[in-house]
Amino acid sequence: MGPLDQLIHVLNFFAPALGVAFFCVVFAQFAARRWLPESRLGWLRQLMVGAVLGSLVLIAGLVVWGVDGKMATYGVLVLVCASAQWVMCRGWYE
Repeated sequence: MGPLDQLIHVLNFFAPALGVAFFCVVFAQFAARRWLPESRLGWLRQLMVGAVLGSLVLIAGLVVWGVDGKMATYGVLVLVCASAQWVMCRGWYE
């Protein structure tokens, strides 16, 4: 496998973390107008926090199960990204 193929594999491994983090930030922007208070962090910083935490979850899933792409890992990924977004939007108030 060449270097370009390896790069593509690594990017595809981390793509779900970035996608879920992006969805959480976009949803929070719409939900903040109605249910949640505005976040003090900018949307780019929220995206970075969600992507980093999601990447750590994917790496942990790879270490625990020895393979990537397990549905349990993706379930934990969604829970961690959503919880982080909720905390960043100060969801514990009210």
